[in-house]
Amino acid sequence: METSWLEDFVVLVESNNFSKAARIRHVTQPAFSRRIQSLEAWVGLELLNRSTYPPSLTKAGQHFYTQAQDLLNRIGYLRLSSNEQPGRRQDTISFAVPHTLSMTLFPGWLGNAERAVGAMESRMRVGNVLDAVLWFVEGGCDVLFCYHHPQQPIQLDPERYEVLTLGEESLAPYSAVGKDGKPVYEWPGKPQRPVPFLAYTSSAYFARMSDIAMRQGRSSPHVKRIFDTELSEVQRRMVLACNGVSFLPGQLVAEDVKARRLIKLDGGWDVTMQIRAYRERPSLGHPARPQVERLWRWIEQEFQGLNQSLTSVTVDKGGSDDRNPKQRPRQGKRS
Repeated sequence: METSWLEDFVVLVESNNFSKAARIRHVTQPAFSRRIQSLEAWVGLELLNRSTYPPSLTKAGQHFYTQAQDLLNRIGYLRLSSNEQPGRRQDTISFAVPHTLSMTLFPGWLGNAERAVGAMESRMRVGNVLDAVLWFVEGGCDVLFCYHHPQQPIQLDPERYEVLTLGEESLAPYSAVGKDGKPVYEWPGKPQRPVPFLAYTSSAYFARMSDIAMRQGRSSPHVKRIFDTELSEVQRRMVLACNGVSFLPGQLVAEDVKARRLIKLDGGWDVTMQIRAYRERPSLGHPARPQVERLWRWIEQEFQGLNQSLTSVTVDKGGSDDRNPKQRPRQGKRS
């Protein structure tokens, strides 16, 4: 059981609406509903009476709501009191990063950052994109790295958060390379011979991006879904083992493509995402810590060219200014 499930449940009870609660928690409604169901499975009881509209609390749900509030208050007090203990490092910068970016962008980016602003103690929390966003908005991390696409925007309030673009990443279908130097699997397949497809689970950001990519290709691919996972590194290894075709980020497979182990399947099925960094806007009541401020100013300067046109971001309302020139993802200049 995760503490976030308790917070989800309390927000749902107080908002009395699944859609509104999902927006407050910065997740999609299907994902939010699954988390409530996971909580009920963990408790072993139905907490909501779904035969009414809006859903009402069962007797067990009423009791659990009271206890959940008390437990969250205790956890909050424990966190605050621990922060006040002597010896706690106040200069640690914490990052929320999706799995793929933790392996591709982040290691080189951190090295460049430390050469520019000096050595720093850092901590990284790694999960799927939705988890990373949730950790960030709950105040558990100083900086969020994630992907952005106009058709799959991250729902963050621009009045509360600053955003900078670090580069771009492409997602495209890849196959293993056969002995003849050609793809092991023919793409986009045929109705009588569909391609074994390695998909992403519905909770993964790349699941939606793969759907978008397949719709914008020259033709609809004929695929047979045989496997799914939320981790792109697992997909990469499955493709290398000749288990099927999957959509993979270009930076993750760059060495495999160079060594002719993997080959990108042409035909216009690429989709381009921005790589973005977010932080909470400093205010008089909540000023930025010097370490975070210094790092953020370096990011601003280092990626200034990509952010000249990103002057107003309104992703929380479905809009986006994506006029930045297309550019291969980079990790900043080496000093």
